[in-house]
Amino acid sequence: MARVTLQTIADEVGVSRMTVSNAFSRPNQLSAALRSQIMDAAARLGYSGPDPSGRALARGRTGAIGVVLTNSPRDAFTDETAVGFLRAVAGTLADAGYSLVLLHSSERSDVDPVRDIAMDGAIVYSCAPRAREVTALHERRLPLVTVESAPLGDEPQILLDDAAGSRQAAAHLLELGHRDVALIVTSVDVADEPLTAEHRASASDTIGRRLDGWTSELATAGVAPRIVGTTGFDVDDVLRDRIGAMLETPPTAVLAFSDLAALEVIEQARARGIRVPEDLSVVGFDDSPLAARLSPPLTTVHQDVDAKGTAAATTLLALLKEEKPTTLTLPTSLVVRGSTAAAPRR
Repeated sequence: MARVTLQTIADEVGVSRMTVSNAFSRPNQLSAALRSQIMDAAARLGYSGPDPSGRALARGRTGAIGVVLTNSPRDAFTDETAVGFLRAVAGTLADAGYSLVLLHSSERSDVDPVRDIAMDGAIVYSCAPRAREVTALHERRLPLVTVESAPLGDEPQILLDDAAGSRQAAAHLLELGHRDVALIVTSVDVADEPLTAEHRASASDTIGRRLDGWTSELATAGVAPRIVGTTGFDVDDVLRDRIGAMLETPPTAVLAFSDLAALEVIEQARARGIRVPEDLSVVGFDDSPLAARLSPPLTTVHQDVDAKGTAAATTLLALLKEEKPTTLTLPTSLVVRGSTAAAPRR
């Protein structure tokens, strides 16, 4: 069977090739009757439309926006905070006529999505600035927005007021009488040691701000916290093992960098017969849907995930219009639930 083209449809209907093209890409330039006639002919002849690559080239945009996550695509949907962020991004982009592409870096030389997929811009979510995916996007000179990440260049950022929320969390524990406090973090290679300036210096941008908030409040009460961490950016096997080791001589309270990390502490504590909150108070960060479902419900720092996703997408859309958006910092606040209580007497 001969290949069906725009010209095939044009000959069938008796119009120009440009008129057929307009029926697909600029339908408002045709009468409803003529466009219906063209689309009926296309359907009858098995023609689905012009090649997307050619259409993107002609329009000067692909209609696709990439998102790079800390997690791999395989794990991206296990974190409800990341899922909520993606949902808000996708909805805002869809309203503007764009689709979302979840990106990752590949070691295969023939296929590398961050290098090869056509897109108009990208959002970088909670990644190290020198991550391979981020540097690859910079090399393409695409419009970028970073979210909870240190920028590699001068791209606009969407941040949380991490320090304010962390200060509230630490103050809450101090009010409850806790003086033996452990901090659970990522991006820092440390196995249950007293916190030092070197630990803070090695932390990622986001974790560094949370450390600043926790320690500024704890220091006012003369509390020197313990710190447990991993060089990764998620709750990995290293962090799980180090949390387990910490619980062999448990503190009275834990401040965790995320709700998922708080859950790991609670589950391992329960397995050792350590009661939450009677023996151990636990505070998370994010206020994901998970937090309210836990038993006991988790005290945590709230962030507005929908606002964060909407802000990221809106900022990128502004960049695509050649506007110059600035960095936006979103508020955080402590939500007290049942996972914290007065410090136990020892």
